[in-house]
Amino acid sequence: MSISKIEWTEITWNPTTGCTKVSSGCENCYAERMANRLQVMGVDKYANGFKLTLHPDIIHQPYKWKNPRTVFVNSMSDLFHEDIPLEFIKDVFKSMNNNPRHTFQILTKRARRLNELSPHLKWSRNIWMGVTVEHKDYLSRIDHLRNIQALVKFISFEPLLSDLSNLDLSNIDWVIVGGESGPRARPMEENWVINIKNQCKHQAVPFFFKQWGGKNKKKAGRYLEGKVWNEMPTYVT
Repeated sequence: MSISKIEWTEITWNPTTGCTKVSSGCENCYAERMANRLQVMGVDKYANGFKLTLHPDIIHQPYKWKNPRTVFVNSMSDLFHEDIPLEFIKDVFKSMNNNPRHTFQILTKRARRLNELSPHLKWSRNIWMGVTVEHKDYLSRIDHLRNIQALVKFISFEPLLSDLSNLDLSNIDWVIVGGESGPRARPMEENWVINIKNQCKHQAVPFFFKQWGGKNKKKAGRYLEGKVWNEMPTYVT
């Protein structure tokens, strides 16, 4: 468990670490950079660098957290990676199911596998499930997400790499938008962000603007049209 600087969560919990790249949003993966840095620093958990690694000893951590927390699950991996066994995913879900005082937020780019495994998982009310859609080429991930049984379903358009028009946000409960950050950050245009924000307003979906990104994301800030957008889903777990 680590305190998170991500604006829409409180802590991170990584029962797995490492991943493989599946689409354009993975090109400058922040988790890969961080994992390789931690490996060089000699952190045991990252002895394999960014190679997919399961950490069964981490699964029971939520039982030890007394106060309610909002938890980003697998910030350093993808829980629905094709090489993670279903039984391991079920064990992670069991830990989330048995700790309803916490809210767990999961993101995946592997929406097809999410859809396939969804009927085998218990979707307790405290599990929020999201997909990353960084480019118009991956809009089909939203359709896969729509089919699952999670109470809160959300989309992270980060890093946003193209304009997205005519979004169908039916049965979607939350939208996050953010630009890419880091030394090789690709640019995000303001009109792309405003376009998504306006579509969220029209379809009554809460809109959260995370960052402009860039080489210095702190300096670039989070203001869009003169304000900070921190809208969240209204569901109570």
